[in-house]
Amino acid sequence: MRSIRKRWTICTISILLIVYKTKEIARTEEHQETQLVGDDELCSNRPLVNNSNKIIRKGGSSIFQHSVEGWKINSSLVLEIRKNILRFLDAERDISVVKSSFKPGDVLHYVLDRRRTLNVSQELHSLLPEVSPMKNRRFKTCAVVGNSGILLDSGCGKEIDSHDFVIRCNLAPVVEFAADVGTKSDFITMNPSVVQRAFGGFRNESDREKFVHRLSMLNDSVLWIPAFMVKGGEKHVEWVNALILKNKLKVRTAYPSLRLIHAVRGYWLTNKVPIKRPSTGLLMYTLATRFCDEIHLYGFWPFPKDLKGKEVKYHYYDNLKYRYFSNTSPHRMPLEFRTLDGLHNRRALKLTTGKCIKQ
Repeated sequence: MRSIRKRWTICTISILLIVYKTKEIARTEEHQETQLVGDDELCSNRPLVNNSNKIIRKGGSSIFQHSVEGWKINSSLVLEIRKNILRFLDAERDISVVKSSFKPGDVLHYVLDRRRTLNVSQELHSLLPEVSPMKNRRFKTCAVVGNSGILLDSGCGKEIDSHDFVIRCNLAPVVEFAADVGTKSDFITMNPSVVQRAFGGFRNESDREKFVHRLSMLNDSVLWIPAFMVKGGEKHVEWVNALILKNKLKVRTAYPSLRLIHAVRGYWLTNKVPIKRPSTGLLMYTLATRFCDEIHLYGFWPFPKDLKGKEVKYHYYDNLKYRYFSNTSPHRMPLEFRTLDGLHNRRALKLTTGKCIKQ
């Protein structure tokens, strides 16, 4: 009987310890989610789960206090952030592997799926740059343009194009939306999935011509293709490479280093921003700190409604529906946005979420 009672006591204590530990972890995670790089932090992530009307600041105000009036860069803070990021990665080097990194036939492990491998083809190797496409480049002002529908009717096109260097995401269309998003593209990303979603998987000649026409608009721009991230897009990457070579397109290809994603995530985790995987927008901001003295963000808005309750499209150029707060998503968009807004308020970057002033 005494033995049974002893085992029961040990079991009870074990259960209580597990419950306590679970609560401690939950509290820690919740605390981490309230932290930002800076003092101007928004409150707990929970109010963000429903919609943008419930963004709450400390003190209980339900007004999203974000202003661009009188904004001026804090150069010393920008230098401090650049220095800290350089402890984790050198964007000039990590922005792309180069020809000397591999040789045709080499077998690489995918960054986010180490069990799977990729063979470096002759075509892929031929498109690797000899040196980093961003080597020794420096700009006074840069624009990083996201694809949120918040850009529609913003009139930001001219302002975006006025920057010295413009970074765009996922080969988004620009010509038909030029008044709001501009057309200048110095650096543009393209996930392999874009081939299927926007160009029909190159199933027919018209799809391929449409893609070639889009790339021909880039001229000497850098086309950044994350080819080594996950298994599944290797055929699309090869098709893209073949079209670039066949049509002798004047575009400079770049393929992020195998360590980039983990290095960027490490930086943000160290700054108490518990992201699962950085979005393309956050990646581009992080890389831009290396080359840009002043960074302006447009098209960053991960909420289904604006502050006036008007619906906002996920992408400005299509009708794709997306759950911003899905636990299955590899990104934590509201948390990233909140972090960037904190940096805006500290004047480390400028985040534009409304209409642009006509120039």
